[in-house]
Amino acid sequence: MKLYRHLDEFHKVANAVVTIGTFDGVHFGHRKIISRLTEVARQTHGESVILTFFPHPRMILNPEDVNLKLISTIREKASLLEQLGVDHLIITPFTRDFSNLSAETYIRQILVEKIGTRKIIIGYDHHFGKDRQGNLQQLQEFAGEYAYEVEEIPEQDIRDVAVSSTKIREALINGDVQTANEFLGYSFSLFGQVIKGDQIGRTLGFPTANLLIEENYKLIPGDGIYAVRVRIDNEPETYNGMAYIGNRPTINGMSRNIEVNIFDFDRDIYRQYITMEFIYFIRGDIRFENIEKLKVQISEDKQSAVNLLSKT
Repeated sequence: MKLYRHLDEFHKVANAVVTIGTFDGVHFGHRKIISRLTEVARQTHGESVILTFFPHPRMILNPEDVNLKLISTIREKASLLEQLGVDHLIITPFTRDFSNLSAETYIRQILVEKIGTRKIIIGYDHHFGKDRQGNLQQLQEFAGEYAYEVEEIPEQDIRDVAVSSTKIREALINGDVQTANEFLGYSFSLFGQVIKGDQIGRTLGFPTANLLIEENYKLIPGDGIYAVRVRIDNEPETYNGMAYIGNRPTINGMSRNIEVNIFDFDRDIYRQYITMEFIYFIRGDIRFENIEKLKVQISEDKQSAVNLLSKT
């Protein structure tokens, strides 16, 4: 897959089959659309093109909405789309100026002149251009003039996308990673750099790697203990472990931490990047009376994680 960070980097292809969207999470609902996109591209001897945006349009149009968190980062989204066989991914900066393009200008300048669209696959409720006035009907109206075809994605499939996205976000916020993973079709993950912590985990007998998530828009699951699988960037091995998300109430922690204890692992991975896949939720974050009771619970958590991970 070829990746473009701006429309200006993309050069028209002979027979572009295009779809547009944020595709946050690239979940089961999205995969129906992408499967149809790649299928049509094969049937017509064309090339599949996805046009997506960053920042997310809501971040620009509703900057006061600080609660928007995304299931996938740009890096994660690109990796998932590549696995699905997409030929071209265009990530164009979403700006106020971009949002103010009229529907016809958007169609002519972006879809036709920049991308060379010959077929566009789009949902019935897709809106674009100034004040979101552009829609499926306008795409169909200009199809003859600009020599492209329009295929509408069934309404039920589009509803499935919206339902899936909502349920995934809600499930992750509640720590229900199994439900989230069922809708995603893969294990939700966090990717970040291992940073120095205060080494409290080591004093408890469970040394942890503290994870820094650089993208502040990335959705973080609810506080608690999770059974996870860990991969170190650019290495093939996968390790089992247990992750903790929370502010460590037993020791009066002030900030929210993301930590992972990797089982049977004693390497120094400070400053390296890791991917942590969430497999099971074990328990919520609670305050213990003392450190000794915390140690006992962590030992039980580890055994729970080992037992759960042995099933998959």
